[in-house]
Amino acid sequence: MFELCLMCPEDRVEWVSDALDALDALSVSVEDADAQTDAEQALFGEPGMPPPKDGWQRSRILALFPAEAAAQEAAALLTAQEFFDGCQVLGVRAVADQDWVRLTQSQFAPVEITPEFWIVPTWHEVPLQAQKIIRLDPGLAFGTGTHPTTRMCLRWIARQNAPLGRVLDYGCGSGILAIGAAKHGAVQIDAVDIDDAAVTSTHLNAEANHVQLNAGLPDRAQGTYHTVLANILATPLKVLAPLLCAHVADGGSLVLAGILARQADELKAAYAPYLALDVADTEDGWILMTARR
Repeated sequence: MFELCLMCPEDRVEWVSDALDALDALSVSVEDADAQTDAEQALFGEPGMPPPKDGWQRSRILALFPAEAAAQEAAALLTAQEFFDGCQVLGVRAVADQDWVRLTQSQFAPVEITPEFWIVPTWHEVPLQAQKIIRLDPGLAFGTGTHPTTRMCLRWIARQNAPLGRVLDYGCGSGILAIGAAKHGAVQIDAVDIDDAAVTSTHLNAEANHVQLNAGLPDRAQGTYHTVLANILATPLKVLAPLLCAHVADGGSLVLAGILARQADELKAAYAPYLALDVADTEDGWILMTARR
């Protein structure tokens, strides 16, 4: 395995990355060339959303190729392109062979929701104390249990003493919340998302966990539910306020996540005409907000 290393300004990152992909690079990664220095930039996006920029002011692009000749040829082809102006080839180096599958898997350990409830990748043993588990591997859709918003929603589900009743998971992603509800006794569950890949992921994950639910596009959500879950982001949650609240049955609960602590008042104001939101949980700067009709 050989790694081609390039230096690119921010406005060339997308061009060069796309070209490397077309040149059959096995992988392409972008990192801040000024990381760990005074010039380091914070570049991030909220969960489920793309980052605000394609790269940093000085981005280091690393591309893996199966052979040194392929990496050298890619470098030669790139330097001949007009869009490579301002970029630089830093070199090609050999990369030691690794068990990439094992290396990737090692980054995903079982996640504790409560002492009795865990999310466990398929390649891991189930923790001895676990009484309920969700089997879930990293995939195309957001929601593996590693993010605080997902953990808070699942904790809320696990700690309910009363039946969850009919459940709606709006913006289901991987289906993890719907599956968690099924594991805690919910029997009529609709999981919806605008992304076809998320719907497919939810179907597959439900089958792998031996639970029954209905997954589809948002128009599948019909009528009222005793529990409405939505782990999205603050801005779409504000837009969806009338729709989500209309789905909450009398005596039912609304559970919202994807909200930063500083956004609490915005959400309370957006939902005030329909339901009174309160902060029910916090973790790492994120909050869980709930309301009861």
